[in-house]
Amino acid sequence: MSLNETQERQCREHDYDFSGLKALFLNCTLKPSGTPSHTEALMQVAAEIMRRNQVAVELLRPVDHTLPPGVYPDMTEHGFARDDWPALSAKVMAADILVIGTPIWLGEESSVCRRLIERLYAESGKTNDADQSIYYGRVGGAVVTGNEDGIKHCSMTIFYALAHLGYTIPPQADAGWIGEAGPGPSYADEDSNGPHNDFTQRNITYMSWNLMHMARLLRAAGGIPAHGNQRQAWDDGCRFDHPNPDYR
Repeated sequence: MSLNETQERQCREHDYDFSGLKALFLNCTLKPSGTPSHTEALMQVAAEIMRRNQVAVELLRPVDHTLPPGVYPDMTEHGFARDDWPALSAKVMAADILVIGTPIWLGEESSVCRRLIERLYAESGKTNDADQSIYYGRVGGAVVTGNEDGIKHCSMTIFYALAHLGYTIPPQADAGWIGEAGPGPSYADEDSNGPHNDFTQRNITYMSWNLMHMARLLRAAGGIPAHGNQRQAWDDGCRFDHPNPDYR
């Protein structure tokens, strides 16, 4: 399909400034770096859209890191010899946009993805300068690939976890690709047609722009307003218009 001059200009030109935003893509493949990943191939589409709009992008694989199981910020304080989570967590905290990618195994996200979510949860007791959850003011997205059903199920699980922790989830913030059920070509295989699937490519594009738009809006607004969601104020007795102010 060819676009006319007006359509081309609409695609190229906009007045939105995304410079200064940072995006972290965490690919929860089971494969270490150096091994091709179909999930990463799809994530790279979103990463390139963001790069073209001056967003600083970093893409990492948690499987390359030693991340013990647990829900504490540093598991070396709980019996493990090594924990790379504190360094990885610092990158998460520095990012305005977090995109979690996962393959589908037996209808669920990967074990690496579940461990990542557990380690994200390990930071949930911390608060920002406004006394909100440390994750407030950030946005989250999900990318899912596989050869079996489960894209929406995996995205739902990821989004619930991120929203519960304090992330903002924009509209249409997930994208995925699956081939025919059962063994067959994966996303980046030559005969998969994944990179040319209009539904997938439309969704990954919408996701990229909605994540950038929401991150820009949150930054301009100074994050989520800090009223009605402050932990210390609640602990001190403030009930923020709760109908029973004497509730303890």
